[in-house]
Amino acid sequence: MITNFQEKASFIWQVADDILRGTFKSHEYGDITLPFVVLRRLDCVLGEETRKKVQESYNSMKDKLDDDRLEKVLMNVSDKGFFNTSDFDLVRLTEDANNIDLNFNAYLNGFSENVRKIIENFKLDPIIKKLSDNDLLFQMVDKMTEVDFHPDKVSNHEMGQIFEELLRRFSEMSNETAGEHYTPREVVELMVELLLAEHHDDLSGKGLVRSVYDPACGTGGMLTVAKNKMLEINSDINVNLFGQELNDQTYAIAKSDFLITGETNGGIEGPSSSFSDDRFKGHKFNFMLSNPPYGVSWKKESKFIKNEADDPNGRFHVGTPRVSDGSLLFLQHMVSKMENQGSRIAVIFNGSPLFTGDAGSGESEIRRWIIENDWLEAVIAMPDQMFFNTGISTYIWLVTNRKPEKRRGKVQLVDASKHFSKMRKSLGNKRNYITDDQKQEIIELYKSFVESDEVKIFDNADFGYSKVCVEQPQVDKNGTPKTDSKGAPKPDTKLRDYERIPLKEDIQEYFEREVIPHVPDAWIDESKEKVGYEINFTKYFYKYEPLRPLEEITKDLLELEKESEGLFNEIIHTKD
Repeated sequence: MITNFQEKASFIWQVADDILRGTFKSHEYGDITLPFVVLRRLDCVLGEETRKKVQESYNSMKDKLDDDRLEKVLMNVSDKGFFNTSDFDLVRLTEDANNIDLNFNAYLNGFSENVRKIIENFKLDPIIKKLSDNDLLFQMVDKMTEVDFHPDKVSNHEMGQIFEELLRRFSEMSNETAGEHYTPREVVELMVELLLAEHHDDLSGKGLVRSVYDPACGTGGMLTVAKNKMLEINSDINVNLFGQELNDQTYAIAKSDFLITGETNGGIEGPSSSFSDDRFKGHKFNFMLSNPPYGVSWKKESKFIKNEADDPNGRFHVGTPRVSDGSLLFLQHMVSKMENQGSRIAVIFNGSPLFTGDAGSGESEIRRWIIENDWLEAVIAMPDQMFFNTGISTYIWLVTNRKPEKRRGKVQLVDASKHFSKMRKSLGNKRNYITDDQKQEIIELYKSFVESDEVKIFDNADFGYSKVCVEQPQVDKNGTPKTDSKGAPKPDTKLRDYERIPLKEDIQEYFEREVIPHVPDAWIDESKEKVGYEINFTKYFYKYEPLRPLEEITKDLLELEKESEGLFNEIIHTKD
């Protein structure tokens, strides 16, 4: 029996490779294996005693009650949030190899309706048929019974880690794109602690109810970490978790995890898009966090999103990013769900949402909207190579409509890119990780709110600029400016230029100081003026390193030349 939870993930992965190789393609391994992991967990949670009680009740009442009433009765008997009325679990299925197909079907159909709906999203029918046709179904069931997933042996937290590790490995085998990755647990914990760092007082007291939401929840890991942290702060608090997931498989895993852990006061919805099928329309949440897929196109939903963008009350009315990257759509969606009395958001992006898009573009307008409403609290630059399927740099955004007094009108930038340790062995593209001590260092940098080499504090307006169009006149062969019918100079489009002027500067003063001395006949076309916002992290934390003195470089070159001559003479002498 495999008992160590870290070994379980490796064992299951090896089972998939041993049994499925040759019959299935490697990118199919996860679709086949993960449902069996869920079924084994359900069996272990249900347990022998509960299974017997449910069977006895089912046999005594199945002819007396209609399906709906029977379902409610059996749910009460089970007290696990689900049940199975069949004569089988995975272990019993292995006792009759000759009838594995028939019995396995009876086993699946014996589950309560909520589990059957989860199984539907795993799309098991074609999988089971192919396993059966190749005499692999019994082998798969038999191998899974070697793993003990009983809650006494594997906690919910550990089960989540097993799912995440398997998902990481299977996604690597299927060559998932860089944006479709899974969030390392230490990054999730950091996001949660940053979200709550200055707000423990808001979580104190009895009878409190708080809600947490993730619009791209994957297997639900962020939600459960957030709840566990809140319960550490206040064991009496009631935390309701809400999530929506697009991918069938990860939705099914999240749904089954919530079912197993008894999360009945919130819910996982899907599989569907939070953009075009918002299952929590009209809902508001106290806390929101997410690691949405970045660099992923929203072209399939473009018609719906553009229609909502035309609605003055729509989530996307302020602007839409380029179709190739929907990251900022998730932020707009989350902002639409902020409570009037105050909500907090932590979301992780790559660098693109910080600076992509010129003044007037959708990205710039979204940044302008967030910053001018004083919702952007902080941006934390993370170390690179932190994620399993991509090595790119990432940033945690903290967004809130409930800034503490000291933070109002300000945005804090934290460069935490050096706070990491090297892994002994890389996991995919993940070569770095954050220790508990380093996590606390980052949190203290954020909480201190004091400028240093790693912390910069700016006024909101510091990120804004006016983009002005500078025109110069057309001239004839004598150098005389050409004019239109009204006597105004005609602009020469070949000489047209643009200037970015910081919002804090007077446009005319800047123009007369920086432009007129070089092109005295230039003017500003005010009709083309636009306001833009960008956050250039590299510029703010750039440290100038002066070039080495020429004398020092010359000295080093002369010494290198002497060494080369000595080596050459030694080689010649050896040959002689």
